[in-house]
Amino acid sequence: MSRDFRMLALGQGLSWLGNGFQTVALAVAILLAGGGAGDLGLVMAASVVAMLAGTLFGGVWADRMQPQRVMVVSDIVRAAAATGIALVFGTGHYALPLIMVLAAASAGAGSFFGPAFTSLKPMLVPADQRQSANATLSLLQTSCAVLGPALGGLVVARFGATTGFTVNAISFVVSTVTALLIRVRVTRPPREGMLRELGAGWLEIRRRDWLLVGVLAATVYHIANGVVLVLVQVLAIERLGGASAAGLVAAAEGLGGVIGAAVGMRFKPRRLLRAGWLTLLLMPVWVLVYVWPGVLTAVAAGAVVGYAGLAFFSVAWDTALQDHIPHDRLARVASWDMLTSFLAMPIGNALAGPLASAFGYDPVLMVCALVLLGAGIAPLTVVGTRRLVRSTVEIAPAPRQSPESAEAGVPS
Repeated sequence: MSRDFRMLALGQGLSWLGNGFQTVALAVAILLAGGGAGDLGLVMAASVVAMLAGTLFGGVWADRMQPQRVMVVSDIVRAAAATGIALVFGTGHYALPLIMVLAAASAGAGSFFGPAFTSLKPMLVPADQRQSANATLSLLQTSCAVLGPALGGLVVARFGATTGFTVNAISFVVSTVTALLIRVRVTRPPREGMLRELGAGWLEIRRRDWLLVGVLAATVYHIANGVVLVLVQVLAIERLGGASAAGLVAAAEGLGGVIGAAVGMRFKPRRLLRAGWLTLLLMPVWVLVYVWPGVLTAVAAGAVVGYAGLAFFSVAWDTALQDHIPHDRLARVASWDMLTSFLAMPIGNALAGPLASAFGYDPVLMVCALVLLGAGIAPLTVVGTRRLVRSTVEIAPAPRQSPESAEAGVPS
């Protein structure tokens, strides 16, 4: 891999680790300051709203500018926000509205970072190394998702929540430096109106059946998975053995993610996206083992299998976007894709409690497993999905659209 790619992986790996520290520190700090679950929920809600509000605009700006510049600004804002949160709790002046503002600022900056990160990745490696690069970053992210909260918990328990926020701020500073050291540059087309550029991104999705159906299927998938993720956490504690069982299942999920990413580094079928959707069909297995046999060993094994399939799918999906979307519109397409996920998951989270109360945990999980299965099968019925092959050539910029055609791409 190139020097620039190593810089990206280093900075982003430390940033992912830092996020794990902040996740633990935030909950601990709010509770120790006298807040409760309601306060934590409001802070999380503020973050979600900011993420939703900024995602599409982040895609536009990442396609207008050098993506690493967008990442640098985003990391600076997030470093400042983490520092501000550390100062608020460190000085003992807890104020919920201020924490909500700082959390929203961090999440809003992150919504610009995501599309820029997606746009930058294929710039750093040759076309025939995209899948390996995506798998490497997926492996790194999954590992950090497991190690970050674990290390964060130890540090916060020993040194306090303020230290956790400080570590996160430092990780963003390092990520800023590594992004500044990335040398690659790309030529950007002249700017158009914001809505016109948003519409052009949606038009890229509409004109590809494999992409449009994939985005719609992923939306349905994330709603069902949002329900599942709430219910299985409760079941892990109530049925499988408490917090230790929940921790074991989480570790199994992380192990599955590592395995799936590692497979993505080696297994390179010609029709990669088709293989990705097929591996995603393993996720319903993980859901169903909570219903039967409903024992910890089976659930842990199901978590390894299901999350391995999910991780491989993520590698396949990212590679397909990079292979077949013109680079000057990749960030906008990615932002539309991200937006559907950000919208769908909280909907599922909110539905989990009422559905479980009305119908019971097991029936809801079985229905969700069927929905996940259907969401994975639907794209495979599309000819474009089944026939899409990996590309080893660079994709030329998209042709310029007339104002009328670009505006027609904006969904109502």
